[in-house]
Amino acid sequence: MGEGDLELGELLAAAEAAPPGESVGVIADDLRKRFRAERVSFLFADLLGQRLLRLAVSAEGGAPDRAERIDLQGSVYDTVLRSQRQHVEPDGPGRRRVISPVTNRGDCIGVLEVTLPYADGGVLAQVADAAHALAYVIVTDRRFTDLYHVGRRTTRTSLAAEIQHQLLPSASCCEAPQFTLAAGLVPADDIGGDTYDYTLDRDTLHLSITDAMGHDTESALLATLLMGALRGARRSGCDALQQAHRAHEALLNHKRGLATGQLLCVRLETGVCELVNAGHPWPLRLRKGAAEAEEVTLAVNLPFGVAAPTSYRLQELRLCPGDRLVLLTDGMQDRGAAAADLASLVRDTRDCHPREAVRALTSAVWDVCEGNLKDDATVVILDWHGPRG
Repeated sequence: MGEGDLELGELLAAAEAAPPGESVGVIADDLRKRFRAERVSFLFADLLGQRLLRLAVSAEGGAPDRAERIDLQGSVYDTVLRSQRQHVEPDGPGRRRVISPVTNRGDCIGVLEVTLPYADGGVLAQVADAAHALAYVIVTDRRFTDLYHVGRRTTRTSLAAEIQHQLLPSASCCEAPQFTLAAGLVPADDIGGDTYDYTLDRDTLHLSITDAMGHDTESALLATLLMGALRGARRSGCDALQQAHRAHEALLNHKRGLATGQLLCVRLETGVCELVNAGHPWPLRLRKGAAEAEEVTLAVNLPFGVAAPTSYRLQELRLCPGDRLVLLTDGMQDRGAAAADLASLVRDTRDCHPREAVRALTSAVWDVCEGNLKDDATVVILDWHGPRG
């Protein structure tokens, strides 16, 4: 390894030795020492996905010295996040402005922006490596500090939304050899009832989308009970059918209300998906080479928590390589949201990464409702690539 090359082990050790809120400072110090970098900053998106918050680090390193909000749409940062490609442009005489995506397993955390006195191919590659290292550092450090959570709240977040966001996975996107998954919901700062969840074990992708009935904090508390029951069942080795019964019993025993949902277990070696549909809207599926997206017709069981004799049915859905499966809550279809032609949008965004397709669908619903959604609207997109060869 030549002089100035990135020593990843040393960089991660330095980050671990620093306070958890100073991750950006560690990366900035490293880039200054190796490349005489100027104006180093990390930018990440707010909950609504409309603005970026810049954490800039002073020449002495350490904690960020100012916070700046930047409109995301139409900016060069938006281009970098969408394309996941490094951007380089002149920044005064002999200097280069470099913007690199900070991404971990498909989850776009933000971008790293650096001004350099020179930037040949080797330097650019090492800046990209530093951005990748920063992603791992932030994923670790955000468990110990509110810095990255506070920055995402550029509007007032309701109590219900605060509760709901603690129920969601920490990453809204996941890439693996067999699949790519992304999810999103609106309005992100005033939700109360919708949840999605996923986890990946050795041979199975577990995925769920749920909609707790009610409004505001009551629905958020119901969603908390529901997600606790589902995760507890899943972590004790239950399949989708057993998870459904556990969730149903929890809602009945605590008399909190009703919830619809779909629970899926996808076998990574075969693409066979076992699922339970508890009163939830049918998903959409776009097959490779198909002209249009189609509804996947499923048998419908009663929602979780209905005080009636209930026997959930385990159904089977076989995914083929190239399939795009779109899970929705009824907020994506109800009232004014129905004006958004979701099937056409799924078709028109077929070549987009799932995280961009999610953004297109939720934005379309938000726009047709003119920002006045009467219910939460959530979408989960699963691209199935096929078993690992």
